[in-house]
Amino acid sequence: MSYLKFDKNLMINLEQSLPKEMLRTNQSGAYHCTSIVGCNTRKQHGLLVIPIAEMGNKPHVLLSSLDETVIQHGAPFNLGLHRYQGGVYSPNGHKYIREFDCESVPRTTYRVGGVILTKEKIFISGENRILIRYTLVEAHSPTTLQFRPFLAFRESNELCMANSSLNTACEEVSNGVASCLYNGYPTLYMQFSHKPKWVNDPHWYNGIEYVKDLERGVPYTEDLWVPGYFEVPIKKGESIIFSAGIKEVSPRSLNKMYEKEIASRTCRSSFYNCLKNAAKQFYLKDKDGDFILSGYPWGTVLARNTFMSLPGTTLAIDHKDDFESIMATASAELVKYMGTGELSARIHGIDLPDIPLWAVWAIQQYAKNISTTAAHEKYMDLVEKIINYILENNHPNLQVDGNAMVSTIGTSTPVSWMNSMMWGKPVVPRTGYLVEFNALWYNALRFAAALSENDETRVDFHDKCVEQAEKMAQPFVDMFLNDYGYLYDYVTGTYADPSVRPNMAIAIGLDYSPLDRRQRKRVLDVVTRELLTPKGLRSLSPRSYGYRPFYLGSPEDREISLHNGPARPWLMGFYADAYLRVFGMSGVSYIDRMLIGFEDEMSQGCIGSLSQLYDGNPPFAGRGAISHATNVAEVLRTLRTLKKLTI
Repeated sequence: MSYLKFDKNLMINLEQSLPKEMLRTNQSGAYHCTSIVGCNTRKQHGLLVIPIAEMGNKPHVLLSSLDETVIQHGAPFNLGLHRYQGGVYSPNGHKYIREFDCESVPRTTYRVGGVILTKEKIFISGENRILIRYTLVEAHSPTTLQFRPFLAFRESNELCMANSSLNTACEEVSNGVASCLYNGYPTLYMQFSHKPKWVNDPHWYNGIEYVKDLERGVPYTEDLWVPGYFEVPIKKGESIIFSAGIKEVSPRSLNKMYEKEIASRTCRSSFYNCLKNAAKQFYLKDKDGDFILSGYPWGTVLARNTFMSLPGTTLAIDHKDDFESIMATASAELVKYMGTGELSARIHGIDLPDIPLWAVWAIQQYAKNISTTAAHEKYMDLVEKIINYILENNHPNLQVDGNAMVSTIGTSTPVSWMNSMMWGKPVVPRTGYLVEFNALWYNALRFAAALSENDETRVDFHDKCVEQAEKMAQPFVDMFLNDYGYLYDYVTGTYADPSVRPNMAIAIGLDYSPLDRRQRKRVLDVVTRELLTPKGLRSLSPRSYGYRPFYLGSPEDREISLHNGPARPWLMGFYADAYLRVFGMSGVSYIDRMLIGFEDEMSQGCIGSLSQLYDGNPPFAGRGAISHATNVAEVLRTLRTLKKLTI
C-alpha cells in the first residue's frame, strides 16, 4: 500500500479533498502547487509559477491550469475543476477521479466510462519546466484528448482582471504554441511529444474564485485568459507528454527528459522520506548563489530562517555539500554586512541582531554532525569574526553590557522571530534583554571556546570567550529565572515580561546553557505543561494574557494571533534537545511518540510537508504557509538525533 494514496471516496468529496494541497519545485525558485483534485484554491496556486529576476525575483503565475477533456464518439468529458462566483464548481471533473497517489510523482487516475486515463506531473530540476505524462490505460473505442490552457501572467500575490492590453497572439512552435500576454514577461512554450491540432478559441473565463483567499479575508476573484485548445488522438497503452516552459524544447527529447528526472526521485514511502523531499524543495540555486527559501507558496530568502533551517534541511538528510554551499552564500552576505553595513539584495533581514547568533548555532550543528576538526578548518575564522564583532559592540542593535549580557531595542521594529506587525508597530514588542538572544550568545561563546581550544594561534580568543561566558552565567540566571520555575521572556529596565512563551525552550535546548540540570528540568516542566501540543510548542501559554489560539479571521486578526497562541513545529527541535538532556536515553521513547503528531500531517494540508503554524487548541489545524522550511528542518533534525541515540 502506498504511503500517500487517496481513494475515490475522498477525492470526490470536495470538503475532504480541497483542503489537501500538493507542491513540487525545481530548486531554482519555480513551483507547481494546487489542491490534490487540481482545483486552484489560492491565488498562489498554478501549474507553472516562476521567479522573474527582472521583476525582483518574485514568483509569477504563467500557466494557472490545464483543463483536460476526454472525447469519445463525439462526446466530451471535461476533467477540469474550477470554482466560480457564488461557490459554483465546474466542470466537476473530480467525479471521474478514481485515485490519487503521491508517493513517487503526483499521479491521478481517471475513469470515464470504459476509459482509464492516468496523469503524472514532474518538475525538471533547475529548469523552469513542468512535464505532464498522460497514459491511456484502457479504452474500447477511438479516443481524443483536448487540452485548454488557462493563462495568468501575473505576480503570485496579485489577481488578473479581464483587460484589452494583453497580447492575444499565439505563435506556432514545434508540436505546440508559444504565448506571451504582456511585455516584460518570458514567453511560455506549450508543447507535446505528439503533434497536436491547435484551435484558436480565445476567451476570458471570468469570476474564478479562490476559496482559501476568501477564508483569509483577502481579494479572491480573478479572470483567466484561455487562447484556445489542443487536440491529440491517443491509443490504448500510449503515453503523451505535455511540456510547459520558458524555452522551446525538442518534442523528441521529452520522453527521455521525463524518465531521467523520475529516476532521481526519492519515493515518499515513509515519514522521513516525505520530510527529506520537502527539505530539498526549499533549495534555491541560481546565478547569485545557493539559498534556502523560507516556505511556500509566498516565502522568500530570509537570513534567520536560512541559518535556523540549514542544519535540518541539509545535514539531517546527509547533504553536507549543500550545507557548505548555502552557508558560503549566506556567510559571505553576513561578513559583508558586518564589515560595511551593506544589506544583502537577496537575503532579507541580514541586519537583524540575532542573525550572527543563529549563524554560529548552524556551524555548531555542522561540528556535531561532521566533526569539530572539519568545522574548525572551514568556519573558525567566521566564528571568530562574529564573536569579536559582537564583543566590540559593532552591531547597531545588539549591545554587550558589563555583565557580558546582550540587549537590543525592539519597541518600534521587531527584532526576533516573533515579528508580526500592526499599524507600523510590533504586536509583541520584545525589547531589552531577550531570553533566547542571551542563551544563544552564551552558547556561541562556549562553542567558540571549544572550537578554538586546541588552536595555538587563538589562545587569547579562547580565553576571552571563556571569560565572557563565565561572566554572564550567573547574571543570566538572576535576570531570567523566576520563583515559578520558568524564564521571563524578556527584561527591560525594571520590567520582566511574565508571559509563558517558548523562547525559554530554546534556552534550555542549546548545547551550552547557564542553567544547571535541575533548573533546566523546572523550566522544561512548565514548557511541557503549558506550551506542548501534538504540533509543536504554543507561542503563548493559555494561562497568559492575550492568548489567541486560532489563526483565523481578517488579516488584522491573524496578525494579532500569529505569535500569541498558535503552535510552531520547529520549536519541537529545541524541546526534544532539552528533554533528552534532562532525561537521557529514558526520554527517547517519549520524544519518538511526540513525533507521531507530525507524521499524521503527511496526509493533511500540504501532503508530505508541514505548515507554517498550527492552532494552539484542538484540532490543531494547519495554517499559514503550506510548507515551511524551519518546521521541516527541525523535525528532521530531531529524527536524526533519535536515530543516532538508538543505533
